[in-house]
Amino acid sequence: MAVEDPSSPHGLKLAIEDYPYANDSLELWAIIKQWVSDYVNHYYPEASLIESDSELLAWWEEVRTVGHGDKKDEQGWPELKTPQDLIEIITTIVWVASGHHAAVNFGQYAYAGYVPNRPTITRRNMPNEDKKDKDWKLFLEKPEEILLKTFPSQLQALKVMSTLSVLSEHSPDEEYLGKKIEPVWAEDPVITSAFDKFHGSLNKLESTIATRNADENLFNRHGAGVMPYELLIPFSGKGITGTGVPYSISI
Repeated sequence: MAVEDPSSPHGLKLAIEDYPYANDSLELWAIIKQWVSDYVNHYYPEASLIESDSELLAWWEEVRTVGHGDKKDEQGWPELKTPQDLIEIITTIVWVASGHHAAVNFGQYAYAGYVPNRPTITRRNMPNEDKKDKDWKLFLEKPEEILLKTFPSQLQALKVMSTLSVLSEHSPDEEYLGKKIEPVWAEDPVITSAFDKFHGSLNKLESTIATRNADENLFNRHGAGVMPYELLIPFSGKGITGTGVPYSISI
C-alpha cells in the first residue's frame, strides 16, 4: 500500500493518495513517535543506559516470551540495545493500543448499527434468478417482503445493535491519548514541556483532519453521502461519537 520515498511526507508514498485511514494514521504515528522520542531520549540518552537497565530488558524479554509466548521463536522481533530501538518498540505498542484500535473499533456502530447495511446473519437463502425458484416471482413483486424474511429478526438485530453500541461508546471518564498529563510526568519540567508539545500536536491534528474532510477533491472523505473520516480525531466527548483515541484498549 506504500513504498519508501524520502521526498514524501513521513518518508512514504501511498499507493492510494486519497486514503483517509492511511493519511491520518501517518500523522498520528509521527506525533506519537516524537513524544516517545522526547521521553526516551531524556532518560536514556546513551545506549549504555539501555544495556545496563536490567528491569527494562526483563520487561522486553517478558513481552516477547510470555506475552507472546506462541510467537517467541518467530523471526523479526526487534532487538533492544539502543534508545532508537526502545523508541520504535514503545511507539509501536502505543500505536496499536491507541490509534490503530480506535480506527477499527469506534466506527462500528455507524457502519453496522443499521442492521440492513451489514446483516450479521441471514435466516434464509436469497432467491436467485432461476425462474423456477419459488421465491423469485415474489422477490420481483415484493422485494421488501423477502428481504425482511432474510434479514435478522428484530430480536437478533437488537442484540447486534446493543453489542456494537457498547463497543463503539466512550465512557464519561475515558482517558484520551495526550489529553491529560500523568502526575509523575509533571514532576519533571523537561517531560512536562515535551507533553505540552505532544498535546499541542494532537490539537493541530484535529484541525488538519477537519480541513481534509472539507476538501472537495478528497472524494473518499467528502461529498454527498460520504461520512467525514473522523476516527483518528484525538479527543471526544462521551457516548457514540465516531471520534476519540483512548490511551488503551478497554471495554
